[in-house]
Amino acid sequence: MNFVFVSLQRINTNRESTSTSLAKELARQHHKVLYVNSPLDRKEYFFPSSDSGITDHLQVIKTQADPLQKLAPNLWVLYPLRRLDSFNWIRSTNLFSWLIKLNNRRLANDIKPALKELGFEEFILVNDKDIFRSFYLKEFLQPLKYIYLDRDYTIGMPYWRRHGQVLEPRLMTKADAIFCNSLDFTTNARRYNANSFYIGNGFAAKQFTSDSATAVPADLATIAGPRIGYVGALITLRLDLDLLRELAQERPEWSFVLIGWEDEDFAQSDLHKMPNVFFLGRKHTQEVHAYIQHFDVCINPQVLNDITRSNFPLKILEYLALGKPVVATTTNTMTEEFSNYTYLATNKEEYLQKIEQALQEESLQKKADRIQFVQKFSWENVVKLFVKHVDEVLAK
Repeated sequence: MNFVFVSLQRINTNRESTSTSLAKELARQHHKVLYVNSPLDRKEYFFPSSDSGITDHLQVIKTQADPLQKLAPNLWVLYPLRRLDSFNWIRSTNLFSWLIKLNNRRLANDIKPALKELGFEEFILVNDKDIFRSFYLKEFLQPLKYIYLDRDYTIGMPYWRRHGQVLEPRLMTKADAIFCNSLDFTTNARRYNANSFYIGNGFAAKQFTSDSATAVPADLATIAGPRIGYVGALITLRLDLDLLRELAQERPEWSFVLIGWEDEDFAQSDLHKMPNVFFLGRKHTQEVHAYIQHFDVCINPQVLNDITRSNFPLKILEYLALGKPVVATTTNTMTEEFSNYTYLATNKEEYLQKIEQALQEESLQKKADRIQFVQKFSWENVVKLFVKHVDEVLAK
């Protein structure tokens, strides 16, 4: 089959997303895939950030390089040349939805020549949460089927809230199918579209493997155990900063190791003054597994809100793939998918109890069971399920 992906994420980043991983695995499984990088808006064009994805995109535009480039067998990336306008300042959703049609048409006009060059006369269009820029692409591109990927609570964020609360349900309704990475998202999607399927999430199974031991990274080697570790963005929108503080205060003999970039609240928090809390900064994706391997317990102390309550935390898969005991905040997804292979908690007391339990109960058998269980979430298996549901939609 031929697939075209539009997404909020660019494919040339050091951290994979649902859409980039699906696209790459589909290509490996001999489907042809065109991945459309996010188009630049006027602000990004005239006042570019240091983000490598944006600078690469600008380089293509300014040097008049071929906007369609082959990344791998069966996989191409398109750098849209037309600049888009921002209309999010407009308060009226009806006027906003009329104006974004201009952006959608510009993007469609960049995609059409690539479709012709690749010979994509029929294709499946997959929209990964690009609510505004791709709202009308079904009409403009006339795909064989239009699939909406629902894998995050985007409309909980300020930028998306005003118009997204109205437009995302409309987009879900007119899609031919919705594919979701969490059980809660699937339940919600079925309110708008009966063709809503749960596909779960995936992880880089070959990268996160415990087959070969790695040396302890230098900045971790000096930290005494037991090491209680977290890897991911350190932002109060998703993590319970107060819970982390209380855990560190209650167990001064434990070392809490936090890896990831920090928002202002974390950067200014008193966690930085605590002798048993260690901030090791942001690490490249290729380095992360070396740190996780040398944690004694991995944690995901997320705060529960509209953004986090229904999500499928990728880091849980990465922790389990390395055989690590995991203590995480209780959610529907954690309970339904992971309760037999993780320790779930709802407050400080339960977190302390579960971490102590994880330290005491650890065994080679438990480690092997976790590694075996998590293999079903490899991108290879997720894509097989993805294609199975695409076939079902096509059959209808």
